[in-house]
Amino acid sequence: MANKIESLEDFVKVHGILLAASGLPQKLYPHLFHKLASDTLDGGAHFQIEPCDDGRRRRLVLTSESMPKDSDVFLIDHAWTFRLPDAYKQLQEIPGLAERMGSLMCVDTDLEGKAGEEEEEDTENYEQISVNQALESEIRSAVDKGYDSLKWLELEGLGIDDDTLLSLHLPSKFQDLLALSLFGNKLESADVVIQEVTKFKNLKALWLNDNPVLQKSERRMADEILQSCPSLEIYNSCFTPNYALWALGFCGDIFGKDNPDYVQQDHPLCNVTSLDLSNRAIHNLVNKAFSVHELPLLSQLNIRGNPLDQNSVGELFEVLKVFPSLSSLEVDIPGPLGNSAVVILESLPNLSLLNGVDTAKIFENGKHVVDSMIQPRLPEPKPEDNLIDRVLGAMWLYVMNYRLADEEKIDETSLWYVMDELGSALGHSDEPNFKVAPFLFMPSGNLDSAVSYSIMWPIKSSHKGDEGTRDFLSGIGEDKHRSARLTAWFHTPENYFIHEFEKYQQNQHAKAFKSLPLTPSITQSIRHNDGSPLLVHTDLPQVEEFLTRPEFVLTNEPKDADIIWTSMQVDAELKKAVGLTDDQYINQFPFEACLVMKHHLAETIQKAYGSPEWLQPTYNLETELTPFIGDYCLRQRDGLDNLWILKPWNMARTIDTSITDNLSAIIRMMETGPKICQKYIEHPALFKGKKFDLRYVVLLRSIDPLEIYLTDIFWVRLSNNPYSLEKHSFFEYETHFTVMNYGRKLNHKPTAEFVREFEQEHNVKWMDIHEKVKQLIRQVFEAAALVHPDMQSDKSRAMYGVDVMLDSSFQPKILEVTYCPDCMRACTYDMETINGKEIVKARDFFNYVFGCLFLGETAHVTPL
Repeated sequence: MANKIESLEDFVKVHGILLAASGLPQKLYPHLFHKLASDTLDGGAHFQIEPCDDGRRRRLVLTSESMPKDSDVFLIDHAWTFRLPDAYKQLQEIPGLAERMGSLMCVDTDLEGKAGEEEEEDTENYEQISVNQALESEIRSAVDKGYDSLKWLELEGLGIDDDTLLSLHLPSKFQDLLALSLFGNKLESADVVIQEVTKFKNLKALWLNDNPVLQKSERRMADEILQSCPSLEIYNSCFTPNYALWALGFCGDIFGKDNPDYVQQDHPLCNVTSLDLSNRAIHNLVNKAFSVHELPLLSQLNIRGNPLDQNSVGELFEVLKVFPSLSSLEVDIPGPLGNSAVVILESLPNLSLLNGVDTAKIFENGKHVVDSMIQPRLPEPKPEDNLIDRVLGAMWLYVMNYRLADEEKIDETSLWYVMDELGSALGHSDEPNFKVAPFLFMPSGNLDSAVSYSIMWPIKSSHKGDEGTRDFLSGIGEDKHRSARLTAWFHTPENYFIHEFEKYQQNQHAKAFKSLPLTPSITQSIRHNDGSPLLVHTDLPQVEEFLTRPEFVLTNEPKDADIIWTSMQVDAELKKAVGLTDDQYINQFPFEACLVMKHHLAETIQKAYGSPEWLQPTYNLETELTPFIGDYCLRQRDGLDNLWILKPWNMARTIDTSITDNLSAIIRMMETGPKICQKYIEHPALFKGKKFDLRYVVLLRSIDPLEIYLTDIFWVRLSNNPYSLEKHSFFEYETHFTVMNYGRKLNHKPTAEFVREFEQEHNVKWMDIHEKVKQLIRQVFEAAALVHPDMQSDKSRAMYGVDVMLDSSFQPKILEVTYCPDCMRACTYDMETINGKEIVKARDFFNYVFGCLFLGETAHVTPL
């Protein structure tokens, strides 16, 4: 057993790598050692936690008079440490954990009660005021202000339905109406709304927000209303293509209920200095009303949240340049003015503030993406969510992670943790005043004695009342999608991401190679002319045991072998070390990573075919995070399913694989290693209520010409639990995953038996499905041949596992391609061939495989 650490020297010796990785200044090592040795958590003497955003989050405020840079270091306890699959179970079973996390994450534990109270209040309000009373009140208000007729009418939240709207006869009573708000009522019929609204010939603004009719017929209703009301400038809070002075004046606080019109005013906007046009769905800023002639004094402009897709970047700069007083601009970056704050400032040199940041500071730091106004994501629990559900939803705004390692190996999965109340109150800043790093204190000098903390120290001088901040993405720049990754914590501009996704989608649709022609086999048997057996070197026990044909003899000497059949990656360095030559056959193809690494497989297929129906939408988060966020936002906006599965680039057995519909979770999980994000098949074909996938074995003789064979056996892999989309089921491995070979209960189902029962259950013919699978597999390897012709090697012969899943329409979807697949089942169970006419003996499986690849035989295989 290691000795207890008692001196600073020993502390630094044992923790040297951790100290260096943390970035803690050496002068603070003694402070840290003293606090760790005495378990001193004294942050509360220097800081105070304050609620903000109406109690929906907290911030950390310095209470000491001052705290100079690098003057102290503080220990932060870890309130919760877990591996992701265990999170739900721990919150259920550890006493007080859910309650503490709920409080720490500011998740309102009384949400249901509050919702009930609000509902009651709303009901009382409906009872207290009738529609007619509201109408009379509006008319009296207009008369009191000296108006001859009612021009602005608000009938909001009054429970108005279609019959009530017809009975009010609003168009005949208020012919001069300029603005009508029916916000938050119960209108359902598009025909009724169109019939009534289009009778108003002078209408400038119409609000129908939060009515059921918008969910049913929004597009048709908008088209007909805009066509019949050419004067309409604002529709459901958005600018119409006909927007002009009135809409701009409304956003500039010139027009409103107290001043609805600009009669006898030639230039009503001439005194406007600040104009907020954010989130108005403006597509075109080139407009006669938006000009220096009408807005000569404009100095502050906000155009965030608008697509502005009918203008080029150059056109927008030309429009904005003409305003001589424009000194402050709010705009999405990246967005309609491009991706760089620096370029925007160079094009608009009169600006002194861009997105709330001083322009001199932007030039000084050379930052391309700046935003001081970006709003934080706050927990948004649903009324039906219990406390645990709220914590699981909110935790991605708080969790951090690390991975354990020792001299021998590194953990396959990361540990996630939540800092204590003090650490979790630290906010984000691009220019933080504190740095935080995880730290494992090993008081006995070994990992078994480790206690996890985070350490926090000032990297800038701070003063009393200053907020304590850290960089949530420390060390991550725009080369690693910093701005997009901030979406995990902040409401970044959705329109920009959707626009980038649409460009990405157009690019995908533009791709299409022609299929390769089917050609006769040209590969020959590699038998020796003298009839001597081929020497095989392998590190696979199954090959050693079951390759029993006399044509092949095993050898322990790699350099003597004719065939190298290995589970290891063979590169030039290994060849040199072992003494391999280019004349030896090997069970690998050059550049086969284009198939067997998940991100490369998707990229290869997309380069060849764009977005074929047999590949679920797939994004490499390391390079395609921006279009992915756009896809996610578009699905969310359109009410589509948003369930995704995250898979590491190159890990097997579903290690570090997760399923979620939480955007913050998806982005945060990038921190545990490179991943693809793939649309989850939420409605798969089921076998007796359980999810399954299919493992096929493919033999590749040549890339050019493409010679590919499918073995006549496949096997089904079944999950152990009935399939469910209930949200807690995503923490259950045996509900959503099918790989059970490794330490879990394996329910082997004979293939022929599965096929017969599946056909009976679903009334389908398996051979019809099998033909689609064969076509899919052929196309996957065609994609590799088309995109990576450099895979061809005369000395390569390989076996691959191809995993396929069927959706509920029995359409096959590619999951992954595996190098040197585990053939335990093929070597354990005698299997009936797909056509049901023969039995493939388990002990002969590798005899057939080697016969096909090296002797030119076709027994128990089908050419594709």
